[in-house]
Amino acid sequence: MAPGTKCLSPLRLVGTRQSVTFSFLTPACQLRQQVRFATKQTSANAAKYRRKDTAAGQPKKKKKQRTTFVEHDLSAADQFSLCDAMRYIRAFEVGRPPTSAKYEVHVKLRTQKSGPAIRNRLQLPHPVRTDVRVCVICPPDSKQAVNAKKAGATVVGEDTVLHAIKEGRVDFDRCICQKDSLPKLNKAGVGRILGPRGLMPSEKLGTVVKDVGPLVRSMVGGAAYRERLGVLRMAIGQLGFTPEEMQKNIRAFIDNVKKDITLLSDSIQKDIHEVVLSSTNSPGFSLNGEFSSPSSPPTRDLSTL
Repeated sequence: MAPGTKCLSPLRLVGTRQSVTFSFLTPACQLRQQVRFATKQTSANAAKYRRKDTAAGQPKKKKKQRTTFVEHDLSAADQFSLCDAMRYIRAFEVGRPPTSAKYEVHVKLRTQKSGPAIRNRLQLPHPVRTDVRVCVICPPDSKQAVNAKKAGATVVGEDTVLHAIKEGRVDFDRCICQKDSLPKLNKAGVGRILGPRGLMPSEKLGTVVKDVGPLVRSMVGGAAYRERLGVLRMAIGQLGFTPEEMQKNIRAFIDNVKKDITLLSDSIQKDIHEVVLSSTNSPGFSLNGEFSSPSSPPTRDLSTL
């Protein structure tokens, strides 16, 4: 029998504190062995710096998702009267054309994320836009066509209007369809043209009606608003509006929003949390509900351009 030293000579160890290799292994086997030792060392190093508040072998707890939108504490916030907010906003709009910038109001709601969204139209006491072009699809010789023209519709017709839309001539901002003309509208296949522009009439949006006259009157000078992420936004006035005109428009908008809230189910909780006034190029100013303050400028100075 050979001495023990000779039997163990092929298994001579060549190693360091970091890795151990066997001299009789091929280079590829030695590389795999070094990777295995390095992996074990990395795992031990990761365990050393593991967060103390996370137990080993337990999954990390997920954060509880909020069911409501973030509501800031208004008691510590700076709030302004209507005249003061208009004064600061007009300072941001100096040098800009009066028709290129508009006042906007943002109503932040106290509501659930999964609740129904408020959506409606409103005719303001002092319209922001009076140049809205309304198209009514109905028989041109019908009584509905006469009522639409009296209400202020710009384009009224059926076959001629649908033919113009197919050719790409969309010379209107709103589109209404009389209920009897709905089959012809669907057969014409103009949805691929009107749909991407948000002009395709539908019963769900309330733009397919039997009597088109009242709807045309509400669209000419009217404005639409819709709740998005717990906020209602709408253009509320032009820079040339007086504080009294702005007050009437804001009050009409707030009253209409309150009516929309009362029409919801009793199990749905919605409430107005904050009203913010801004413009096209200015930041928002939270309103405190007052018309003016002792330091407010005269109202006539806030209506001159």
